Amino acid sequence: MNRSKCIPVLAALVALLLTSCATKAPHYDFRELARAAIALDLDIAPEDNHQLYVTAADWIGVPYRAGGRDHRGTDCSGLVCQLFRKAYHRTLQPNAELQRTKDCRKISKKHLQEGDLVFFHNGCNRRTASHVGIYLKGGRFIHASTTHGVIVSRLSEPYYQRHWLQGGRVIR
Repeated sequence: MNRSKCIPVLAALVALLLTSCATKAPHYDFRELARAAIALDLDIAPEDNHQLYVTAADWIGVPYRAGGRDHRGTDCSGLVCQLFRKAYHRTLQPNAELQRTKDCRKISKKHLQEGDLVFFHNGCNRRTASHVGIYLKGGRFIHASTTHGVIVSRLSEPYYQRHWLQGGRVIR
């Protein structure tokens, strides 16, 4: 091959290599993220699990219903099951105590990360989980409150400090 034919072929090869190596930027629906940030009262960063926050925001205000697992009403373990299924494509046990003992490994409060579960006792039996939520970030977690429905609360609130049982990282 002579030199005049080689240069265009070489240029085409280089262009092909460069375009095939390009990475696509992640797709963000900024309207959804803004709505979620407002509903959850949190800043959502690029490295956060956007699906978790968008899905969680859809549940804010859903009323509490014992044994419920849908938007007509949910309890704490039902909410956790639904959020995990949607955000992590994972099926969890049907109640807080089984989620704690079967789905998670124990972690301390200071090592909590986005998506970890937070467990609380009811005061009667301090060794059994009666309430569960999903840790978001900044000391906040989403859960189904018997009095207010699905809300975001802070771990630093006195009630949750008194009833803290443990954190749990879901075994994947």
